[in-house]
Amino acid sequence: MTSSELVNAFWEQVWNAHDPEAIDRFVVEDFVITNGGRDIVGRDAFKAWVAAFLAELPDLRIHVEETFENADGSRVTSRWRISGTNYGYLHSAAIGEPIGFTGTAVWEVRDGSLVRNWVERSTPAVLTT
Repeated sequence: MTSSELVNAFWEQVWNAHDPEAIDRFVVEDFVITNGGRDIVGRDAFKAWVAAFLAELPDLRIHVEETFENADGSRVTSRWRISGTNYGYLHSAAIGEPIGFTGTAVWEVRDGSLVRNWVERSTPAVLTT
């Protein structure tokens, strides 16, 4: 499996399947994600973060626009778009309205596992769809 295929499987099996427990199949124990300038450290903390995110957007769907990797497969970048219904996204009022936003993710991959992830999303520009 290429690094890009690993990342695309992660998007599908964790986010689109709404299965935080599937994270165990993809990330190392000391995985780190940096999101909004904040580090979430460790696989268990990441699983809890994903579960909380899904609670705020319970019908979340990630649409991967493009994924590519560097020559040695140690870095993968994805451009994506999220759609869903706002039930408290970013601790806002749970208004039940559709929202959508875009983002990018850069992954560090080592020995067939996801090691680190840096995420930038268009949160201030959250759009109603």
